[in-house]
Amino acid sequence: MKLLSLLSVSIFFSISVLADQSNSHRPRPDSHGPISVMGDHTHKSGEVMFSYRYMRMNMDGNLSGSSTISTAEILEDFMVTPTSMEMDMHMAGMMVAVSDRLTLSSMISYIESRMDHQTRAGGTFTTAASGLSDLQLAGLIDFFHSDHHQLILNTGVSLPTGSINKTDDTPAAEDAILPYPMQLGSGTVDLKPGLTLLSSCDSWSMGLQGMGTIRLGRNSADYALGDRFDSDLWAGYVVTDNLSLSVRSGWSIWGNIDGADPRLNPAVVPTADPSLRGGRKVDIGVGINTLLPTPAGSFRLAGEFAIPLYQNLNGPQLETDWEFTLGIQAAF
Repeated sequence: MKLLSLLSVSIFFSISVLADQSNSHRPRPDSHGPISVMGDHTHKSGEVMFSYRYMRMNMDGNLSGSSTISTAEILEDFMVTPTSMEMDMHMAGMMVAVSDRLTLSSMISYIESRMDHQTRAGGTFTTAASGLSDLQLAGLIDFFHSDHHQLILNTGVSLPTGSINKTDDTPAAEDAILPYPMQLGSGTVDLKPGLTLLSSCDSWSMGLQGMGTIRLGRNSADYALGDRFDSDLWAGYVVTDNLSLSVRSGWSIWGNIDGADPRLNPAVVPTADPSLRGGRKVDIGVGINTLLPTPAGSFRLAGEFAIPLYQNLNGPQLETDWEFTLGIQAAF
């Protein structure tokens, strides 16, 4: 936990690169990063941007470390094991530039999750949870700006608006508290510091971003999710004035849960064990950005599909198969 906190804080010394549109009289389609990357750009004073993102994540099978572990092996130690999970996330965001140097942003998500399970006796069942997640607020500071480069200081906070008390019926009990992956929020106030640096030339742009999540204390159920560090490196290529393609590589590391929810029995299912929640992952994504300038502003439609290249999980823990993100952004 302490190590992850240090990793998260260290992003204040990391660099990221983002496409800078100041070197052109018209916006570039790659002046925003891949749609899966947040806090990747600022706006000019007085500009407002509204956004909607839809993200679908699919998880199937379990890993222990970087090796596949079978359902039968897990059921030797636990009464129940998850076998797959699907999550749909609808994200609504707004950005407001109060000056050329400071852009404020907010984002709230609606999550729908479904997890399939198998019991030692051979039965199967599914649990589900849905609702609002934690509210994300951030200030993006234009720390340095030139014709081809920009350095952004990301200062963010996550407020615990998402529930940590979701329940559903299981074979063991009706209205049972759901394990950690099925809850909608962290239950804690979390700091989210980061850095983003911009670079562009001719038809190319690049980006490297570092973002941390630092949990401030434990929640009302006496636990805190693990601290987290995420970094993304991407490149964009302008195909036409209105179309760009991107490729992105992401690296994430997150810790086990500190403390434990007393309502959960870690001997029953791996998802209820706070020592089996950490891990690290490397993924790669390919995306497309389209830009449609209008007299009132600009309208963007973007998408990205990503798969993991490497996962090492404190398991048994469900592995990610793929993620798809589609987004709409309208700036005025």
